[in-house]
Amino acid sequence: MATFEQAAEHVKTFIQLLADGELLDLYALYKQSTLGDVAGNAPWSIDFKKRAKYDAWAKLKGKPPQQARADYVTLVEILHRKYN
Repeated sequence: MATFEQAAEHVKTFIQLLADGELLDLYALYKQSTLGDVAGNAPWSIDFKKRAKYDAWAKLKGKPPQQARADYVTLVEILHRKYN
């Protein structure tokens, strides 16, 4: 997986095997890579899924998108080795 786009496509082949924390890490890195810092107010705490996604992304605030893309590719490669 040489590129971000290839990694994003490849992860679809084993995404169903990932743990919740791994999914959140991938989600946050993907969003930071494509949209930059999270914006808007955090969802209510009772909406657990949306809040967890928001919080994971918010932890990456300030990380440059290029670095987030590199980290995403690295994480996909690590998870690929783990699950294949």
